Amino acid sequence: METTQRNRLGEATSPYLQQHAGNPVAWYPWCDEALELARREDRPILLSIGYAACHWCHVMAHESFEDADTAAVMNRLFVNIKVDREQRPDLDRIYQIAHQLLTRRPGGWPLTVFLTPGDQVPFFAGTYFPREPRHGMPGFADLLERVAALYRDRRDALREQSAEVVAAFQSINAAPGATDTPLDPSLLDQSREALAAEFDATHGGFGRAPKFPQAPLIDRLLRDYAAAPERRRESLHMACTTLRRMALGGINDQIGGGFARYAVDDYWMIPHFEKMLSDNGLLLALYTDAWQATGDHLFSRIAKETAQWMLREMRSPEGGFYSALDADSEGEEGRFYVWTPETVQALLADADYPLFAARFGLDDPANFEGRWHLHVQASLSELAKRFHLPVDQVRDRLDAARALLYRERARRVWPMRDDKVLTSWNALAIRGLALAGRLLDRPDFVAAADRALGFVRESLWQDGRLMASWREGTAELPAYLDDHAFLLDAVLELLQCHWNDATAAFGDELAERLLAGFEDAEHGGFLFTAHDHEALVTRSRPLTDDALPAGNGVAARALMAFGALRGNPRFLAAGERAVRSAAPAMARVPHAHATLLSAMERILEPARIVTLTGDATETAAWQHDLERYYAPGRLVFRYTGKTGAPVQATVCEGTVCRAAPGSVHDLRAWLHAPREHQPAND
Repeated sequence: METTQRNRLGEATSPYLQQHAGNPVAWYPWCDEALELARREDRPILLSIGYAACHWCHVMAHESFEDADTAAVMNRLFVNIKVDREQRPDLDRIYQIAHQLLTRRPGGWPLTVFLTPGDQVPFFAGTYFPREPRHGMPGFADLLERVAALYRDRRDALREQSAEVVAAFQSINAAPGATDTPLDPSLLDQSREALAAEFDATHGGFGRAPKFPQAPLIDRLLRDYAAAPERRRESLHMACTTLRRMALGGINDQIGGGFARYAVDDYWMIPHFEKMLSDNGLLLALYTDAWQATGDHLFSRIAKETAQWMLREMRSPEGGFYSALDADSEGEEGRFYVWTPETVQALLADADYPLFAARFGLDDPANFEGRWHLHVQASLSELAKRFHLPVDQVRDRLDAARALLYRERARRVWPMRDDKVLTSWNALAIRGLALAGRLLDRPDFVAAADRALGFVRESLWQDGRLMASWREGTAELPAYLDDHAFLLDAVLELLQCHWNDATAAFGDELAERLLAGFEDAEHGGFLFTAHDHEALVTRSRPLTDDALPAGNGVAARALMAFGALRGNPRFLAAGERAVRSAAPAMARVPHAHATLLSAMERILEPARIVTLTGDATETAAWQHDLERYYAPGRLVFRYTGKTGAPVQATVCEGTVCRAAPGSVHDLRAWLHAPREHQPAND
C-alpha cells in the first residue's frame, strides 16, 4: 500500500491541482493509474472537482484536505481524484448532472462525488462538506466512514441505483428529436414571456439572489428586440436594465474594470469576488451590442473598461488570455477590492473626496464585513447638481480619483491568478475584443484578438487537432465541442474586422473538425466530447445554456453563418440538423435553450452575409455606415480591391445571393426593409 499513499499532483499543469499538491491526501489526477488502482483494490473513488479561483473550494481544502486526520481517513477508504473543472468540463458536466439526479438539488463547487470503482458510476454526491458537523451537515470524516460502509454493505442496492443513474444519463443525452422535426416559431414568444415573468423590474436580472449575469438570456433578449424593434421594446428594456444595474453595481469592479462571477444579493452590490475570463468575454460582447442597439454611452464605456481589464491583467506574454483571478487574497475573500473611507480620503484631495464618496457609497454604512465595496450610488447628473459642477468636470475628477485608487490598490497583495490558457474561454475573449474593437473604433482591441487567435493556432492547434488547455509551454487535453464552436464563432467575428485568407481557411478546418469529430451523424446535433475521446460513463449532449452558451446552439449558428459565407451546404445542413434534433427539448423549456433559439431564428430567417469589394477606404466607410444599427442577423465582410475602385456589394441569404443597390444609402435602406419588399434575385 505504500505506493498508493503519495500525492501525485506535483506534475500537474493545472494551478488548481497544484494548490493541492502539498495536501496529505494521496490525490491522483484523473488518469488510468488511479482508475485501475480503484478496480484492483475494489475501493470506491472520491472525486473532488473545483477550480483555482473558487472560494468554497479553498475553505474545504483548508478545513479537510490539509488536515492530516481527515486525509488519513480518505487515504484508507478511497482512491482520491482531484479534477480542475475548467480543464475537464466533460467530467464536471457528467458529475454535476449526477449530483442533481442523486440529491434533487443543483450542484456547484467544490463538487464531491463518490464513484463505484469498476465503471465510475456515482452513488453518493454533495458539494461542500465542513470538517465538523454544522448547519445540518455531517462532519466530513464521519461522512467518509458512512459512505464507505454504504459501498461495503449495500452492494445490491447500489447496483440497482447505478443502473437507474446510467439509464437516466442515456435518456438525458439522447437526441430529443429527428433531423426533420418541424420548427415552432412561437417558442421565441414563449421564451420572452417566461423571461418577463422572472424579470426583476427593480434591480434587473432574473429571479432572486444569488444573481448571475446569465449572458445567454441577455443575448436572446437583444436578438429578440432586433427581430422586431417596434414590437419588442420590452425585450430591450429587460436586457438594458440588467446590463445597466450590473454596470453600476459592485459586481463590476468600479476601480479596475472587469466583472466578478456573480452577486450574492438582489442589488448586484456584493459579488463573489473571483473574476473569470469567460464571463468577461461574453459581457464585453453584450455591452458592445447594447451600445450598438441604444447608443447609450454607459454601455460603450463599460465595454472599453472590460476589454482594458482583460488586456492589462489577463493577457499572457504569448498573447493568450489567462483564466481567472481568485476571490481571495491573504486568506480573505474580497480583501484586495474593499476600502475604508479613511484610506480613500487620505489618497484624494479634500475637494475630490466628498464627490467620490457620494458617487461610490462611502457616505453609506459599510456593506462588506465592516468595510466598503464600491458601487455607484449617485448618477453624474445628480452629482453635478449637488456639487454645482458641469457633468464633464464631475466625470473627469471621478476618473482621476479612480486612477489614483487603482495605483494604490495595485500595491496590495494580489489575488492568485489562474494562468492556464483555455481554448474555449480565449475564443469568447477573441470574439468580444473583435466586436468591440470594430464597433468602438479600438484597433488595439482588434490587434489583441488577432494575436490571441495566432497564439491558439500556434500553440493549441496540433496536427489538425485542437487542444483544450495550455500552460507554461505545454498544451494538453483533446478539445471539446465548446472549444471548436466558440472558436469558429470568434473567427467569423474577426474576419469582419479584416479579411484574411489564412484565418478563413482555419475556420474551414474548425468546421470540418466539428462535423467529423462531434456530430451525431444519425440523429443530428453535437456531443460534448469527440468520437475518439476516452470512454466515460456517458457522453453529454449540451442543449441548455448555463454560465456559457450551449455548445450545440453556438455550433449550429456559427456553422450556418460560415456555410453561407463559404458556400458550403454541408455546414448549413449540419447546423439545421442540430436545431431540428433539439426542437422537442426547446419546446419543453424554451428560455433554457436561448442560444438554440437564436440558431432556430437563423433557419426561419437566414443570416444576411454582406460582402463589400473595392477601395479599402471606401469599403471600410460602407461597413461603418451599415454597422451603425444593431442587426445580429447581418455579417459584413470586406475584400480590398484596387485603390479608387468603386464599391460593389453582394448580399447572400443561405444559398441565394443578390447584387446589392449601388450606394451605401440604398443598401442600408434595403437591409432595413422587410424581406418581402426586397428585389428579386439577379
